[in-house]
Amino acid sequence: MAQFLIVEARFYDHLNDMLVAGARAALEGAGHEVEVLTVPGALEIPGAIALASESGKYDGFVAIGVVIRGETWHFEIVAGESARGVMALTMDGVAIGNGILTVENEAQALVRADPAQKDKGGEAARAAMALHDLAQRFA
Repeated sequence: MAQFLIVEARFYDHLNDMLVAGARAALEGAGHEVEVLTVPGALEIPGAIALASESGKYDGFVAIGVVIRGETWHFEIVAGESARGVMALTMDGVAIGNGILTVENEAQALVRADPAQKDKGGEAARAAMALHDLAQRFA
């Protein structure tokens, strides 16, 4: 059994509820312990994971959030920088499944967040577990 932390940017409550439910179901279904940490936005997810990983308490992480395109460049900054931060941590050996949705509209987000449809929260959790397993294999 491993300890996983879901770090969620709680901006769209109804979408996050579905993403977290999918991630939690996948992790708990595999017999792992799960905690959830909420941060203000997607840009804060990598920082929170970096801080939590330094504690040594967690074996893996699931990044959860929703970034919907708007009228300004903010979407590109948030989508790109949150992905870059998660990838940088992953390249440093932190087991992270990236479930930050970057979509054009809420309809796309709903399909991807819903555990009964694309289940991107569960998919991110399975990715985190796979990376954790690889880390154990190469340890």
